[in-house]
Amino acid sequence: MIGQRISPILEEIEMALLEFEVNLPGRKVQYTDAGFLASIKIFLTACQDKMWELMEKENMSMVDRENMATKLGEDIRKLIKTYCDIDTWELVKEVNGVDQRKW
Repeated sequence: MIGQRISPILEEIEMALLEFEVNLPGRKVQYTDAGFLASIKIFLTACQDKMWELMEKENMSMVDRENMATKLGEDIRKLIKTYCDIDTWELVKEVNGVDQRKW
């Protein structure tokens, strides 16, 4: 599956970030808008994967699963808006030219 395939890449990215932090403490990483958006997508899909495991373990109904998935997306959007003053829907529109509200 895709998660198993890209996990070594993610681990390599994590190590590069740790090395950056150790070698250049206090320096800004300087993500591009597209890079920041990609990191959000990676985090979101990782959370969804682990959330699915929990849903299976608790034998949740599909309605509850949908509600929980929606809430996760809303909470991540709110977190990024609160701490970065970035609206992820606007960021997607700027980076990818897609307005998510029209889906």
